[in-house]
Amino acid sequence: MSTVELKGIRKLYGSVEAIRGLDLSVAEGEFCALLGPSGCGKSTLLRIIAGLEAVTQGSVWIGGTDVTSLPPSKRRIAMVFQSYALYPHMSVRENIGFSLRVARVPKADAAKRILHVAQLLRLSEMLDRKPAQLSGGQRQRVAIGRALVRDPEVFLFDEPLSNLDAMLRTQMRVEIAKLHRDLGRTMIYVTHDQVEAMTLASKIVVLDRGVISQVGSPLELYDHPANKFVASFIGSPTMNFIAVDAVGDDMIAMPDGRRMTLPEGKRRLSKGKFEIGVRPEHIRLTAYDDPTASFTGKVDLLERLGNATIVYVESSAGRVLIQSEGDVVANVGDNVGLVFQPDRIHIFPATEQRPVQAAA
Repeated sequence: MSTVELKGIRKLYGSVEAIRGLDLSVAEGEFCALLGPSGCGKSTLLRIIAGLEAVTQGSVWIGGTDVTSLPPSKRRIAMVFQSYALYPHMSVRENIGFSLRVARVPKADAAKRILHVAQLLRLSEMLDRKPAQLSGGQRQRVAIGRALVRDPEVFLFDEPLSNLDAMLRTQMRVEIAKLHRDLGRTMIYVTHDQVEAMTLASKIVVLDRGVISQVGSPLELYDHPANKFVASFIGSPTMNFIAVDAVGDDMIAMPDGRRMTLPEGKRRLSKGKFEIGVRPEHIRLTAYDDPTASFTGKVDLLERLGNATIVYVESSAGRVLIQSEGDVVANVGDNVGLVFQPDRIHIFPATEQRPVQAAA
């Protein structure tokens, strides 16, 4: 196992700065996800770690060694790409063992390593098949096996599940999680899918336009987002944001005129305009005339998913999403009240991205 450290990484493409002075440390055996929207720099960063992109400034360290100037073959890494890129004329056995053949590993040793990897990935019965005879999930397992057989110190995954359908993505998430548990190797995983990041990673790095917005565990990012960008990117359905006025250190005025008293940890606001963020699962529907309602609106759309129902409510502050029980009683056109969980509200300055911190 190896640590991965990035120190002062900058990457320029002409006048475009893709990575802006980034520092990151990934511990031995850690599963780290690089999460962010398209164009945030996550794949560029992964390719820099792999040695497929040269840095403009900074250094890359793997296992305590500066590998910045080393080619990919000398970095003890293996990379799994979005595309399977299997050789169609080769069998599963030959695809997995191709790098061993190029490295002139003795045939007996190579055969043992291929068989071990095939057993680990449940490919033993498919070793003599060609890629055309495999499903999408099986092909991706072969691509992982091709990386695994090299016995790398660090695994790099570049959106490996994006070409699979929803059911296969779920299955492959389980496969990759088991692989990490069994091997205990350092893994760095690039994705734009926050569900993948939340379910697989022990540490998530949220990237925004070439800089790190926040680093933390899945629950840390979910419960304590460092800024509005992270708050909006983590969680599905996405967080609701509502413009409010602070009318005291412990009270806010909602757009429809109602007032809400904040819990102790959210108090000590200065007067002025703010935004509150509240997740759909932290809002409860109630009667329109319920005096405990934080806010009111009209039901515009219902998405009944079976285990849950997503309720779209039009209000004086715009559209608000609520995630309720699957059998919630509501109809399009109903006037409803919304009850927020005060202790699950996030408060953001109206002109800034970082949340308000309670005074010590």
